[in-house]
Amino acid sequence: MNQEPIIETHNLSKIYGNQLAVNDLTFSIQEGEIFGFLGPNGSGKTTALLMLLGLTEPTKGWARVAGFDSTKEAIKVKKIVGYIPENIGFYDDMNAIQNLQFIARLNNMPDSVSSIKIEEALESVRLKEEAEKKVGAYSRGMRQRLGLAEIFIKEPRIAFLDEPTLGLDPEGTNWIIDYIQSLSRDKNITILLSSHDLKQVQKISDRIGIMLKGRMIAVGSIEKLAKEKLGVDDKEISLDDIYMKYFQEEAV
Repeated sequence: MNQEPIIETHNLSKIYGNQLAVNDLTFSIQEGEIFGFLGPNGSGKTTALLMLLGLTEPTKGWARVAGFDSTKEAIKVKKIVGYIPENIGFYDDMNAIQNLQFIARLNNMPDSVSSIKIEEALESVRLKEEAEKKVGAYSRGMRQRLGLAEIFIKEPRIAFLDEPTLGLDPEGTNWIIDYIQSLSRDKNITILLSSHDLKQVQKISDRIGIMLKGRMIAVGSIEKLAKEKLGVDDKEISLDDIYMKYFQEEAV
């Protein structure tokens, strides 16, 4: 991994009215990492992601993504980042190929190039047989896989994935987690993974960040956090146990 972080924030904060959504968020992620971003609903994770993407401006502090200021250089950030939100959106009256063609054109990719990449992407995410079906008829799992196909085509340096396995059955969840891991390994894409599925986060993450009430209360590897909060030096310790220990102590 490079010494310079590919994602970095300093005192990043966001206030909506009287609500402090993100409070002095300072952390960094190295290129090639899979970073598990954890916290209960309302902890500030999604707001933090939106600030990193340049989709909302911070009240205070700053964020840099691949050296670009997320607020001042938001367009440059968007060119090198892929994003799958919790409720991923596609044009329901278009099929998978048409949706991916539209996305490729938005990224200034010539049709002669995108047509090959789209075929490869749909094969990669197991949607080749469903490629001409309108996306409005897709299940949630199929839509999530189509989102990953979008990442495959764009080949961003960084992918922000917000609850990519929510609502999926165990088989679908395992497949998507394995695919995310392959994107990191085979294409060197840095992954920021926000999820409530702690077992799957533990399976693939290099490090974990835990947010609560707008603050980042812990950052580190499973081993580091286990030793810090549970006093054990065991990489096999359950992330659920670590998470609950932090949560219980901070909630008091």
